[in-house]
Amino acid sequence: MHYFHVDVFSVLPYSGNSLAVFPDAAGLTGVQMERITQELRHFESIFLTRGGARDDTWQARVFDLVEELDFAGHPVIGAACVLHALHGTDDNETWTLRLKARTVEVTTQRRGPGRYASVLDQGPASFLGRPDTQNVASWFSLDTDDLDPDLPAEVVSTGLRYLVLPVRSGALERARIALDLDAPLAGLGAQFAYLLDATALEGRHWNNDGIVEDVATGSGAGCAAAYLRRHHRIGDGETAVLRQGRFTGRPSEMTISADGQGEDIRSVKVGGEVAFVAEGRLQELPQ
Repeated sequence: MHYFHVDVFSVLPYSGNSLAVFPDAAGLTGVQMERITQELRHFESIFLTRGGARDDTWQARVFDLVEELDFAGHPVIGAACVLHALHGTDDNETWTLRLKARTVEVTTQRRGPGRYASVLDQGPASFLGRPDTQNVASWFSLDTDDLDPDLPAEVVSTGLRYLVLPVRSGALERARIALDLDAPLAGLGAQFAYLLDATALEGRHWNNDGIVEDVATGSGAGCAAAYLRRHHRIGDGETAVLRQGRFTGRPSEMTISADGQGEDIRSVKVGGEVAFVAEGRLQELPQ
């Protein structure tokens, strides 16, 4: 079983968010995909199979170390660049990936040997409410004074539901998960949380148990883009750079943009560079 190791949201190998891409996973079961992901220990792995007669349409399944995900940003961006390397005929290509929850389009660009860039159109955003933040800061080992007084917390979705929590400058450095967030976030209608310094354009995200910090979160970045556009922190269609991963030692940069006004955000795009690190072959498959 052939696979690629790529680093997403970075121009350099050994930076950004690492990913295992399986470009021909036909015949694997979901249980096998999960066990392979756990074995390789990347934050996520993505498994591709042909979605039809066309080379530009593919079925995709994404797994993290715990479960299959309905949608994810950085695996889709990395996978599209691998598809470009294997099947692309021009410097610019467009790919259709059918995930568990939705179908997305990804554009890719060849920028040199082993260097690609990709932009994922996550589609429209949904704004699902502004929860009371009286106790939310403590979930992240912060005080209420660490929250941005000019911006509300808000649940946003471009495929996954994130609580976008804006914080003051300097608060990201002190943030830590203080309790398992599965139940508290579910009570707010969210699945995950994304801490956002809207002034510095920098974010942080962890697994809900706080054990693992994500290097760069494409799905969270899409929600942050929609949030920043709704609150007039980025212009209509303006491309900005959102940073993440500084605290993991793997600084990453994601390009973000959102088209629309207010709650009518019609298109959210997240992109970045992808560096190829290695390719290999599994000698055995799990039972």
